[in-house]
Amino acid sequence: MINTVLFDLDGTLLPMDNDEFTKYYFKLLAGVLIPMGYDPQQLIDAVWAGTAAMVRNDGSRPNEEAFWECFGGIIGERALNDKDKFIDFYRNQFGGAKAACGYNALVPELIGRLKAKGTPIALATNPIFPEVATLQRISWAGLSPDDFRLYTVYENIGYSKPNPEYYREVCRRLGVRPEECLMVGNDADEDMIAEQLGMDVFLVTDNVINKQGKDISQWKNGSFADLAELLESEGLI
Repeated sequence: MINTVLFDLDGTLLPMDNDEFTKYYFKLLAGVLIPMGYDPQQLIDAVWAGTAAMVRNDGSRPNEEAFWECFGGIIGERALNDKDKFIDFYRNQFGGAKAACGYNALVPELIGRLKAKGTPIALATNPIFPEVATLQRISWAGLSPDDFRLYTVYENIGYSKPNPEYYREVCRRLGVRPEECLMVGNDADEDMIAEQLGMDVFLVTDNVINKQGKDISQWKNGSFADLAELLESEGLI
């Protein structure tokens, strides 16, 4: 029986085209760091390499450590010395990336109904961003971090999607079994893989990502409005 709902953020609770958002994000980051002497292509390559290091992380250390070890190995020691400047970017300039995102009024309404019903909810967003960036993206969706019993960021977990161990760890922290959870996301690879642990899954198709062209009919799927109908039919809202 499902009693807990896990939500992805980007493209699920926060409408966006992931490629457009990434371009906007990198443009903002480059605008801050290039004047400091960073090579733009090396910077982008290092961010992607650091992201890959977080995806490979095995839970033995926070994703933050995996990222900065890789990123610093490419950029050099100055990157580690400038870490505070990177965090300042997320505090001060990253907010401009909101322009690349949409807004769905159904999202805060649905989250409010889940909370009113007493249904535990967690934000299972891929923990490849620092907390300061994730808190901003939560607010762009019209939500508060207090809406969730748990939200994952690169400081507080050592796994990433699409590693099934990420979802196992989320369940462990929530004190629930995977079979008791519904994972809601828009990525056929990163989110639907939770099914391997026995989770129920729902693929939100409003901003769907399906890089391998998988047959999405194998999962419950539909718009965010369709999700609301499903949750109501199952007594979760």
